[in-house]
Amino acid sequence: MNLRKNMPHIWSIDKLLRTNLIIPNYQRPYKWTDKNITDLIIDIQKSIEESYKYTNFKYRIGSVILYRNNKDEYEIVDGQQRIISLLLLKLCLEPHFKCNLLNTQFSNKVTQKNIHDNYKTIHEWFSVIDGHVRNAFNKAMKNILEVVVITVMRIDEAFQLFDSQNTRGRALYPHDLLKAYHLREIHDKYEMQNAVVKWESKNPKAIRELFDRYLFPLWNWAKCQKCGNFTSAEIDIYKGISEDSNYTYARRANKAMPYFLLTEPFITGGAFFEMVEHYMVMLHNIKDEIITNPDFNEIKLILTNGKEVNTPEELDEIYKSSGNKGLNHARNLFFCALLCYYDRFNNFDVMAIKKLFTWAMMVRVDMLHLGFDTINRYAIGLGDNDRYSNAKAVISMISYARKHTEISGMKLNMRAENQAATEKWNTLYEQLLQLNGY
Repeated sequence: MNLRKNMPHIWSIDKLLRTNLIIPNYQRPYKWTDKNITDLIIDIQKSIEESYKYTNFKYRIGSVILYRNNKDEYEIVDGQQRIISLLLLKLCLEPHFKCNLLNTQFSNKVTQKNIHDNYKTIHEWFSVIDGHVRNAFNKAMKNILEVVVITVMRIDEAFQLFDSQNTRGRALYPHDLLKAYHLREIHDKYEMQNAVVKWESKNPKAIRELFDRYLFPLWNWAKCQKCGNFTSAEIDIYKGISEDSNYTYARRANKAMPYFLLTEPFITGGAFFEMVEHYMVMLHNIKDEIITNPDFNEIKLILTNGKEVNTPEELDEIYKSSGNKGLNHARNLFFCALLCYYDRFNNFDVMAIKKLFTWAMMVRVDMLHLGFDTINRYAIGLGDNDRYSNAKAVISMISYARKHTEISGMKLNMRAENQAATEKWNTLYEQLLQLNGY
């Protein structure tokens, strides 16, 4: 099989299963359950129904990374769960189907049990439907269902695309599910290939942090809602709007592309990958601005505790090594507010940035102990000024402000006691006073 190095290719599921696939020893156990299998069958059923409406309709089931070894075998680096599940489905539809994966000896007890239970689920599902539907499912695996396949010739390249040491044995993160969802919404194969290459080139941890620490909190705080953990239950927020939707807000969003707003929806498909790229770059740039712009030297000094920092990456390393979770919560709140502000107004007004920084850091000065629950309440203005000097829903204020001067002119309070809630943060409080001209 002649494949250009690292180039994504679109294969039918039938072609994928007939390939000389093997499951390497480093792979995690097969953990899909009957719920995953039922969801897969329902998705395929919907795709078959869609194919009756649209000519040449295709339904894409995520991506697969394969390593072609020196025996001309294709080791499954990423995609094992889906591939085994699709093979079980294929065997139920076509009992005499033959492929190399059937030679695999599964010794793991979890894998053995899930394969047994999932095949039973599939068999029970198709035992109550007629031959016409079974035939439609089998044809779908050849003509409708597709997967993006990336094949590499060196194993280290495969692990650069998929960090198996860190992801083995874990459930898919919400952004992984979003990636698969939006790939299925892309109907141009070249656009899909570009999206996959762009996504796989990024550090998965950086993508996860973008959603967990910035995008998801800001989506909630802008609406004065508390933010919980970003899980698969919340991914509908980022599924976007279908391009052919007739809703007024959908047409408006379509015309707005490629411009994004943190609090507004976007069009499904390729725009999701552009959105992630957009905010990763924006976050990097605003951190760089705070570090390199002389107007923000006082803020930089406080953020870094006087340490020499020249890049956003070095700044992040300081946070990771600081060991002070409460202070890091306040720092992150500042960059959330700054990301929201720059996203809306596209400027670095010095007074506005100082106000946002003071607002975020004052919660550290006000509290004896600072955890995320307190940040959550503070960010949406819950509480009173007996506890917080500035109980203001600043993120929401930014989201609805017409002009940036509404932020630069925001009134902030300093502490009536003229000292921090605990002596440990008196120096920080004095720095904030100086920053604001006291």
